[in-house]
Amino acid sequence: MHYDIFNGDSDGICALHQLRLDTPCPDAILITGPKRDITLLSTLQDVKQSSLTVLDLSLESNRPFLEELLSNSNEILYIDHHFSGVIPETPALTVHINTSPDTCTSLIVDSLLQGRYRKWAIVAAFGDNLHDAALKAAQTLSLSRQELKQLQELGELLNYNGYGATLADLYFHPADLYRAIRPFADPLDFINSSPEAITLLRQGFQQDMLLALRQKAVNPGNINRIFHFPDTAWSRRVCGVFANLKAQEKKEAAHALIVDNEDSTLRISVRAPLADKKKADALCRAFPTGGGRAAAAGINKLPPEMLDEFITAFHATYD
Repeated sequence: MHYDIFNGDSDGICALHQLRLDTPCPDAILITGPKRDITLLSTLQDVKQSSLTVLDLSLESNRPFLEELLSNSNEILYIDHHFSGVIPETPALTVHINTSPDTCTSLIVDSLLQGRYRKWAIVAAFGDNLHDAALKAAQTLSLSRQELKQLQELGELLNYNGYGATLADLYFHPADLYRAIRPFADPLDFINSSPEAITLLRQGFQQDMLLALRQKAVNPGNINRIFHFPDTAWSRRVCGVFANLKAQEKKEAAHALIVDNEDSTLRISVRAPLADKKKADALCRAFPTGGGRAAAAGINKLPPEMLDEFITAFHATYD
């Protein structure tokens, strides 16, 4: 039995797609969920004597579940770009982890596959707000400006679909989006087939972004910007893409987006300045349920009484 476990955003989907274009595994069991559902290995503790591919999920966040799977005679391929902590040393675990702020899981896979499906890695890099890395990868291909815009939009829409507190917030289950792109070796062919998914995501994105752009920063006058969104499905869906947009808009500034959760906790998204992509992961890991990478990180459930502490730490990190 084989399991493909992947983050439900553009990077996780495109990383898996590249691997399976190269090495098909049609009977693999797909395990994924919303982007912030990062402990997916916790759902596989009864799996034994199987093979698993894990993509775009923090090893540190999944450490106890990974160790349990390794103790159950499983063989695991692990590819990621988040903070990992100490990596278990065993022949049963093959690891490709690069925590550089200028890469993503799909670009790591692209390197492993020597660029055979590079357009999909470009889609993922755009989705992960790594525009410079996407454009650098695109220099090896003969892409028009319009084609680049199409790849960027696809990456952003796939990423947009991954955000939400639960699957109910999403337009599509990430596994269904993966199945939709699976027949296409070239993302431009997928786009040009005019799939219903793209139309629906584009419409949803535009409607949600109109609401998001009405929100004002809560700390005017500071070079860094903080926004606070209400407990609504649209704010949960658009928060990541909105944070990426604001980061591109003001590259020397750090950004934090606070979204009210239904249980009164707070969901935090942090974007380090694009001019100096550092410390977002360390900042968020200092709080309960926090994690991520140097350029972009988050906290799933910040206790409201810790908000002032977070804001103080945010400004201290990016003063």
